[in-house]
Amino acid sequence: MTKNTTSRSEFGSQIRKSPYFEATQRYGCTGYSVYNHMYIPRSYGDPVANFWNLVNDAILCDVAVERQVEITGPDAAKFVQLLTPRNLAKCKIGQCKYVFITSAEGGIINDPVLLRLGENHFWLSLADSDVLLWAKGVQIHSGMDVEIREPDVSPLQLQGPKSRDIMCAIFGDWVKDLRYYRCVEFDLGGIPLVISRTGWSSELGYEIFLRDSAFGDDLWERIMKIGAPLGLKVGHTSTIRRIEGGMLSYITDMNIENNPFEMGWDRLVSLDMEADFIGKQALQQIKAKGVSQLFVGVEIDGDPMATPNGRHWPVLIGDEVVGKITSAVYSPRLKKNIGLAMLKIEHTALGTSAVAQTPGGNQNVTIVPKPFYDPEKKITSG
Repeated sequence: MTKNTTSRSEFGSQIRKSPYFEATQRYGCTGYSVYNHMYIPRSYGDPVANFWNLVNDAILCDVAVERQVEITGPDAAKFVQLLTPRNLAKCKIGQCKYVFITSAEGGIINDPVLLRLGENHFWLSLADSDVLLWAKGVQIHSGMDVEIREPDVSPLQLQGPKSRDIMCAIFGDWVKDLRYYRCVEFDLGGIPLVISRTGWSSELGYEIFLRDSAFGDDLWERIMKIGAPLGLKVGHTSTIRRIEGGMLSYITDMNIENNPFEMGWDRLVSLDMEADFIGKQALQQIKAKGVSQLFVGVEIDGDPMATPNGRHWPVLIGDEVVGKITSAVYSPRLKKNIGLAMLKIEHTALGTSAVAQTPGGNQNVTIVPKPFYDPEKKITSG
């Protein structure tokens, strides 16, 4: 008898599953990775097909791994400001903000989207790091009256040029009036939601935050039943479109050793505001001294990359290592290999030539402007 050696994936109980996990299995997910201690769908087959579905039609993505840190209580607004160098004084109820969470040394702990749901009610919609634990540690020493927890909230992303029409068909024509980086609470036939005009795609899109995981499968199927005839496909976050848009990926492109100035996000650091925040003194010193490295866009010569880079590639000028390519992919729309890189600042002028050490051999690279596509962000904000 021949022994069956066919491998099968096992999903351990120590890694959490989203309330949409079974749906992603039914709809053909072929690969997952781990993000915020949860499984996230990474493949439904061809990533290029997923990219074209996103930019031509619309895709539904399980992004429940974007866990929420909920901050409430009389001092909630003051506490949230303590966590971030972005000035939140004018952040209104129903507004969202892209922010950095910084360490005492000015390093980036996370780059979440902040949602303000009430006068003293905030969510931090997280990238991949343990901000819940960080915030609870800060709370102990802050002397502020706040409650911090991870609520039962699981977001979906519905992204792409057809997303507005699909959202209107599901939720109503009021969606047309939902402005960029705004959010509203909504009840879909007994399913409690928050809907925001945000997303990690560089395309027009929305996020649908489910506030009760028991409705996960029901919500998914309701969306697909209405959306599929209008062009909605099941998909996953697109590395191709993310890099085209110059969007940062925490851990991949930056970590706690990097600061916002290196990443080119000076406008999210308000050093002159009266309010204090963690890392303020360090960031003032960094700003005064100037950064030694900078995050840039690159074009990479050679044949089209078959898959995105799985690790950082050293970048050399002559015999000197001047930095690393953090993200790289072939764009079928631009018909070139593009990437994001952290380089010594003296080598970041546009047009600078260098060499990347890739697994396939040395490749010439050129420093170019980023984002690579829609630099004025007309697609997302239109």
